[in-house]
Amino acid sequence: MEPRNFDGDADRPRSAGATQTGRVLVIGPYLRVRAGSADVQSVTHALRDTDARLDEAAGLARAIDLVIADAIIAPVSQIRPATYIGKGKVEEIAGLIKTLEVELVVMDCALSPIQQRNLEKEWHAKVLDRTGLILEIFGRRAKTREGSLQVELAHLNYQRSRLVRSWTHLERQRGGFGFMGGPGETQIEADRRLIQERISKLESELKKVQATRRLHRAGRQRVPYRVVALVGYTNAGKSTLFNRLTRADVQAADMLFATLDPTLRALNLPHGGKAMLSDTVGFISNLPTQLVAAFRATLEEVLEADVILHVRDISHEDAEAQQSDVDAVLRQLGINPDDSGRIIEVWNKIDRFDPEQREELLNIAARRPEDHPAMLVSAVSGEGVDALLAAIEQRLAAKRTTLDLSIDAADGAGISWLHRNAEVLSKELHDGRFDMTVRVDETKRDIVVNRFDAVPHLPA
Repeated sequence: MEPRNFDGDADRPRSAGATQTGRVLVIGPYLRVRAGSADVQSVTHALRDTDARLDEAAGLARAIDLVIADAIIAPVSQIRPATYIGKGKVEEIAGLIKTLEVELVVMDCALSPIQQRNLEKEWHAKVLDRTGLILEIFGRRAKTREGSLQVELAHLNYQRSRLVRSWTHLERQRGGFGFMGGPGETQIEADRRLIQERISKLESELKKVQATRRLHRAGRQRVPYRVVALVGYTNAGKSTLFNRLTRADVQAADMLFATLDPTLRALNLPHGGKAMLSDTVGFISNLPTQLVAAFRATLEEVLEADVILHVRDISHEDAEAQQSDVDAVLRQLGINPDDSGRIIEVWNKIDRFDPEQREELLNIAARRPEDHPAMLVSAVSGEGVDALLAAIEQRLAAKRTTLDLSIDAADGAGISWLHRNAEVLSKELHDGRFDMTVRVDETKRDIVVNRFDAVPHLPA
């Protein structure tokens, strides 16, 4: 849908056409950035194209099968405490809502509870802000027990602050005994108490889930498999790349937040080694803080990863702004996005470029510093995937030491320990002894050297 600017004397809305149920109006109330503005948020938003921002908001609405009646941009010069947008625009949009017979209005911004309530009163329609919309998507998509718990926790924390709407049952409940009991709690207070009790229960359940996840992670750490994690903006093609690299069948669709729950699969490296590849939830601009906190357990796979692949949709018109958004979330998680020893930037969807544009991309990538390379791939066609695997293997090997050793074939306990704690690259039996070449983490290097008289491996 082509976005339109709804500002004063802008073009009038087109005919609504046939009446449909559940019709939605998507509004982009984007701040005008004044010249010389020092507001960091305004400057960050200025990096993003307003049409692209509105298109993303419409995509979020479509992700939960909402029928979009129209999508408009409503420029805002100053945020109004009561309604976010100005009084004149509120009245104009009220007329548009009536004309289009809209039942739900999506505001692509974060609304305060008061702003949401006031707009609902003025427009006689349900109003959902960006945070609420993303929470609705997550609520529908989460499949695992952990994902469902995290979504519900985030939703309750969001809802707790929004018990300010007009209630029809605000009388106080009677407390105490007989006629001497004083006034009890209001309905809103009761609802808040019930929400807080549910939040406490969810937090307790999540702690148990996190403990189980830590046990699983500890089990993987005892096996010499390193972890590679995929991160990136939502719809950057992470799941498609995940399927290409692991030959898995994780759901991949041209849709925002197509997959939420983390998935782990074995990744075969070019020279016979293995790693674990983790597909994580996609990031998005203005990701609600409730979700960053609630999904921290899921994102622990990223925190613990040896190598992180930052997958970018290099064909997107807002690719640079999306990169900034992902970097911001990584920083919230305590990960330095400039850590070239750990992060590999993957420019995905190069199949969308013609030969001339692709050559230009290759030249841009070639001019990047050696310690910050960009891997050009197409998860759909498989182009560039072999080079990416080689880069992953090289990064993993750089964090480990290769050693040669000779061990008595009768030392079953020692051989078993090596298989559990190191990556066995070669193993040959000569005169009752196994000559082995192993690759170990730096944390276990001294143990192997001291116990098995291992020496650094010298390439042939």
